[in-house]
Amino acid sequence: MEMRLGGFTLDLNERPLVMGILNVTPDSFYDGGAHAGTEEAFRHARQMIEDGADIIDIGGESTRPGSDPVSPGDEIQRIKPVVELLLEDARVPLSLDTRKADVARAMLQAGAHMINDVSGLTYDPAMAGVVAEGGVPVVIMHMRGTPETMQTLTGYDDVVSDVKHELAGQVAAAEAAGIEPGNIVVDPGIGFAKTAGQSVELIARLDELMDLGRPILLGPSRKSFIGETLGLEPQDRLEATLTSCIVGVRKGARILRVHDVKAVSRALRMHEVFAGYERLEERKASD
Repeated sequence: MEMRLGGFTLDLNERPLVMGILNVTPDSFYDGGAHAGTEEAFRHARQMIEDGADIIDIGGESTRPGSDPVSPGDEIQRIKPVVELLLEDARVPLSLDTRKADVARAMLQAGAHMINDVSGLTYDPAMAGVVAEGGVPVVIMHMRGTPETMQTLTGYDDVVSDVKHELAGQVAAAEAAGIEPGNIVVDPGIGFAKTAGQSVELIARLDELMDLGRPILLGPSRKSFIGETLGLEPQDRLEATLTSCIVGVRKGARILRVHDVKAVSRALRMHEVFAGYERLEERKASD
């Protein structure tokens, strides 16, 4: 399965891809303010690319639980200079982490390659049309409510079945709006309208979402489900993030959205060594 992003073609079958998180925000839960300046953000993105990032995902608005919304104008002002610098550098495709159609439109016109909408195209009614017109890939994430309300909306009969059902509806709506089926990626939304236990269960049963017939993006990086499960602060959640990523890949994830690109890339390379050995043993057994 290939994903075309402007002049870039990424093969999702060859190996899992790493999407590096670039928060150009003052209030993200882990690295808020660390890369808020244009030059700092550009240097960090370049470092993530050197460390193995296949895609850079740029966000100008925090969507952590309880965060406040940012106006489209402020969001564009934060991210546009960084997008322009990275487009000049032209090393990897750029994804925009936004739920606003005006922001998506402006950045796609500037040359960005992909949209990552945490609301699954539900926050802004115009977003699906912007994505369809742009002809770009889009990540449809599962979330209920908004960042301000989502943690009050964690009631599920069966979290995996319900998330799959709701994602299927979002995918159908995207296709009805004119988005090409091959441009749709799904994300279970770890930590978004999910308790810690529900997030763990979603990763453990991620393979059930493969029934949707879309590539799966997984974003467990240093999130609160790790903190609540193991009693760790964000700065101490790397090892648990790596474990979550590898379990996710073994359950079908094809894109990992992470802060720690170098560590995750190395873990994936080692996992692929073992996976190659497993495939060899399976072929031997079937001969």
